[in-house]
Amino acid sequence: MSNTFQDSFFNLATTASKTRKSNVIKSGDVVMQGTSQISFEEDAAEGIKIVLHKDEDGTLKEIKFICSCGQTKSLVLDYSEQ
Repeated sequence: MSNTFQDSFFNLATTASKTRKSNVIKSGDVVMQGTSQISFEEDAAEGIKIVLHKDEDGTLKEIKFICSCGQTKSLVLDYSEQ
């Protein structure tokens, strides 16, 4: 796999209203939840892309494997002690 990562930071937003009747989201319904970091790595020989989703503290939250055939598998990490 290549050693080059392309890191991007994104703001996480959700909507406060779950009972919308249209596809329009009003600005008053948007709630900012924090920042997320996305890292991307690709294995050219095998055709597999790996996407690492981290929270704003750098804690790994999700690993997504994307095959060149279009299939995806995700591994979601939950650090809660429940």
